[in-house]
Amino acid sequence: MRTETGTTIRREDYRPFAFRIPTVQLEFELEADLTWVRAQMIVQRRMDLPRVSDLELDGEDLALISIHINGDLIGAERYTLTPNTLKILDVPDHAEIIIVSTCQPAKNTSLSGLYVSGKSLFTQCEAQGFRKITWFADRPDVMSVYHVTLRADRKQYPLLLSNGNLVLKKDLDDQRHEVQWHDPFAKPSYLFALVAGEFGCREHQTMTASGRKVLLQVYSDPGSEHQTQWAMESLERSLRWDEQRFGLELDLDRFMIVAARDFNMGAMENKGLNIFNAAYVLADPNTATDSNYQAIEAVIGHEYFHNWTGNRVTCRDWFELSLKEGLTVFRDQEFTADMMAQGLSATAAQSARAIKRIDDVITLRAAQFPEDSGPMAHPIRPQSYQEIGNFYTATVYEKGAEVIRMMHTLLGEQAFRAGMDEYFRRHDGQAVTCDDFVDAMNWALQKKNPTRDLTQFKRWYSQAGTPRVNASLAFDAATQCCTLTLSQECAPVGVEKQSGMKKLPFHIPITVGLLDEKGQPLPLALKGQDDQPDTEKLLELTKETQSWTFEGISKRPTPSLLRNFSAPVNLIYPYTNEELALLSAHDSNAFARWEAGQELATRQILAMAAIWRETGQTPAPDPVMIDAWGSMLKDTDIDAGYQARALSMPLEKTVLERMSAMDPVAVAQARVSLKRVIGQHFCKELIATYHQQSTPGKYSPAPGPAGKRALKNLALSFLVTAHQKEAIELAFQQFNHATNMTDRMAAFTTLAHETQGARTSDAITQFYENWQHDPLVIDKWFAVQASSPLATAKSMTGLMAHPAFNLRNPNRARSVIFQFCSANMLGLHAADGTGYAFWADQVLALDTLNPEIAARLARAFDHWSRFIPGVKDRMQQELQRVAAHPNLSRNTMEIVSKALAL
Repeated sequence: MRTETGTTIRREDYRPFAFRIPTVQLEFELEADLTWVRAQMIVQRRMDLPRVSDLELDGEDLALISIHINGDLIGAERYTLTPNTLKILDVPDHAEIIIVSTCQPAKNTSLSGLYVSGKSLFTQCEAQGFRKITWFADRPDVMSVYHVTLRADRKQYPLLLSNGNLVLKKDLDDQRHEVQWHDPFAKPSYLFALVAGEFGCREHQTMTASGRKVLLQVYSDPGSEHQTQWAMESLERSLRWDEQRFGLELDLDRFMIVAARDFNMGAMENKGLNIFNAAYVLADPNTATDSNYQAIEAVIGHEYFHNWTGNRVTCRDWFELSLKEGLTVFRDQEFTADMMAQGLSATAAQSARAIKRIDDVITLRAAQFPEDSGPMAHPIRPQSYQEIGNFYTATVYEKGAEVIRMMHTLLGEQAFRAGMDEYFRRHDGQAVTCDDFVDAMNWALQKKNPTRDLTQFKRWYSQAGTPRVNASLAFDAATQCCTLTLSQECAPVGVEKQSGMKKLPFHIPITVGLLDEKGQPLPLALKGQDDQPDTEKLLELTKETQSWTFEGISKRPTPSLLRNFSAPVNLIYPYTNEELALLSAHDSNAFARWEAGQELATRQILAMAAIWRETGQTPAPDPVMIDAWGSMLKDTDIDAGYQARALSMPLEKTVLERMSAMDPVAVAQARVSLKRVIGQHFCKELIATYHQQSTPGKYSPAPGPAGKRALKNLALSFLVTAHQKEAIELAFQQFNHATNMTDRMAAFTTLAHETQGARTSDAITQFYENWQHDPLVIDKWFAVQASSPLATAKSMTGLMAHPAFNLRNPNRARSVIFQFCSANMLGLHAADGTGYAFWADQVLALDTLNPEIAARLARAFDHWSRFIPGVKDRMQQELQRVAAHPNLSRNTMEIVSKALAL
């Protein structure tokens, strides 16, 4: 375990590696207790750089056996060895270097490098796991062609996989066997992968767009093959979509996915051999929910799309992580939206796309916006880090995708595609930077319009924080003109506060519309412009303040702003509740319509929370808000899936962010009170909705039936929260007789969160007894109990004592500890402080096993200093306890020290 404070690594200090390593041959003698690795490298000094005599390689938790240079065994006088580096002295300009070493997979609880899961061996090399396998230049800009030989016991490890194409399989004399793999495409070490074990396989042969036969394979635990059909179908759809949308074709003879039970991430895009968390592979109607199906399709798409945006063109260094992740998240979002809209009418397709956009924005606001204002705030291209594992963040991924989306908005689909084509033409096979991507897009923009460029837009890559855009509207009845004024500001965050950095204006695309008093869209004619009037305009805010005047407006309109969330900003406009209700009922832009309803509900929760803090009572909500909710509930012309999103309550986290001094208990109490009032007020309509949205027949995860289930189960949740006896009986009936896991989990969650007593306890016991054989379903069972507002730190300790709990398994840890600390506001923030102590205990326990997972849990306290007095004091004490612990990993220390520095 590394215990020293981490060295800060700065982007400005980047220097190219002094050597090229064009080819690598790896030989593995695989055993769980001790694996031998022979790494044969061709090393060439770069003559275009200042001469460096010594070759310094990265390594961790390795035992060195021998080093040969050009066939000669070298002694200790020719190298220096530390726990993290191997420096070979005075290396020739061109050399063949062979390093033999060993590692111990069974002792590797970090799940980084080569490790054991169950009876199998897996690797995870991003970001810096390859150095736990062998000494190497473990950095993205060193790209090599790999030839890999795997040897292992035939019975224990019957399947041996690595990147690329299969070259050779043969049995050996000692009950072992050998398999050779060759990846013809140069890649950095973080994309290396191997898997050894016994697996079931689903495979499918298909043709690429150019007519080449390729083999698709999905590997999983023996006996689980029936749960991989959806994963295979998702892989096939991903392949087709990338061909059609971007002209990108699978370049290997085969593409493999392997499901791992123990995995730190969701999945990993290793070239041709994607290793996945089993949660994002295995699904059938009895064990997976609609959201599981959607997540599997999205993650499989994401990792497949990395084959080009991440693998064929990779990042030069880890500061450029968003080059591949932000772009690929955008691509998987577009893929999912296209799949949801496929085969639908134009109106239905618009609704389906809006659902996807809403879901993505909910995620962004819940995870990334808070990050932008906290101790870990950083631009999508960070300027420094101590542990790169801590920078796989919502900013790099989700905000990075929003930056790509803004470029797509500014260029349009055709020019954006031209920019993508140019990007691959210039950089295929290279490790490059975010600037290289923007330059290719700038080329495409200027081909379309030579007077424009993306110079100012690039500030999104270097400036942190969420811009605030203030909007005002002036109407002149005499001239029938309406002037919209937008101004932007972005406060310094993170290290910017210390440096006194002044933000420069961002380039912000803002899509707007105007509605008349009946909610009908108005034609927008910009004063002084000859373009054809339309009901929607894209405005580009590039200065601190700008105004646009629209002509031919006879009465004061209601603005519809930031349609489709055209930029990741906080847009502030002084809407009245009546204006929000108008937008919620009539806006033709589905995203803006949803946004208006959410703003109404958020205002209501904040107002109720303020009164609850003062009096301990929650007042009756504004009738305008209740009427708006009722109008949406009774609107039979809209899609059920969209209706379910529109009627869902704002997330507690999102509402909490709107408070200057955050009071989590007040928000939780106000939110549930508002939900209860809605359930009581619209009891009759909600019961009717519940029965109308049934989905008889065979289960399908398609958007149509999934949307009906979402609306039905939302109605049930409102009714049970309102303590409607009929609804509670419906919930028990649904739990006992559901024909799919979506309905079963919805009923189970509602009962476990809203009811107590023997029947609920029996349901909890029954669920476990029925599904104890399926680890992914039991993760759900744990998560429901941990996120229940009835749960306490004491009950969590009891839950962790359950025989099925295993702290070493990241999915199981996430299902209990993370759920309680991140999704249970009342439990975590219990008045006696036991929730905070539980958090600290678990951070420390995980840190000894898996620092990467511990650091992610530590981030639950990022915003401790923004909470109300008393709460923040107890949170600070526990943060200090974690920070003072001896032998704390650098991963966790970076997180808690930055939090405490606020």
